[in-house]
Amino acid sequence: MQLQEVLFTQGFGTRRICAGLVQQGHVRVAGALVTDAAAEFPVAGLVFSVDGVDWPYQERVYLMLHKPAGTECSSKPSAYPSIYTLLPAPLRQRPQKGGAVGVQAVGRLDQDTTGLLLLTDDGQFIHRMNSPRRHVPKVYEVATKHPVDAPQVGKLLAGVVLDDDPRPVRAAACESTGDRQLRLTLTEGKYHQVKRMVAAVGNRVEGLHRSRIGRLELPADLAPGQWRWLTPADLAALQPA
Repeated sequence: MQLQEVLFTQGFGTRRICAGLVQQGHVRVAGALVTDAAAEFPVAGLVFSVDGVDWPYQERVYLMLHKPAGTECSSKPSAYPSIYTLLPAPLRQRPQKGGAVGVQAVGRLDQDTTGLLLLTDDGQFIHRMNSPRRHVPKVYEVATKHPVDAPQVGKLLAGVVLDDDPRPVRAAACESTGDRQLRLTLTEGKYHQVKRMVAAVGNRVEGLHRSRIGRLELPADLAPGQWRWLTPADLAALQPA
């Protein structure tokens, strides 16, 4: 693929802008300066740099983000900064073609909820991960206003009725991890589900953090606001066991 086309597919601007970046000496491949915008390179395993920042060629974007509090999972936020401002411009500007969509969050977390968030430009991946048929488990660390007792845990496991559905909603797993702390595993994605379930057993959520999706855990060394590419092992951990 021509180098100017590589940059275009990775979100560095229009083809004309990408050609200019190469011709003006901003781009290196394998450490070597390249000024011929039409120079061709195999894309498999290709790593190039723009102004000293390394970029691996990615046919599709698969990311994890440690969502900080006070951010919205919307490209048009109403009251808080958008999570997309935490991503570099090329990820926000990737062209949408060949089945790709703009980089989007896979599901949403409330503005005050922190933790593991997936982002991708693969529309089929978004559909698979959000499909209720897949029952992808999501693990939440919950801080509660009142002490957690065994009856509350039992009710969450047995099922509680929410105001928009007469069918009981059950936690796939639930355990007390402290006097006012719960670890709750859900396989559904209803609106404000954790908060509403905890309220239904007579308690209140004071803090909420998603620590795991499927078998993929939020790395301890990924600070709030930071992101990284998903590895093949990460993607495998999102598949059914």
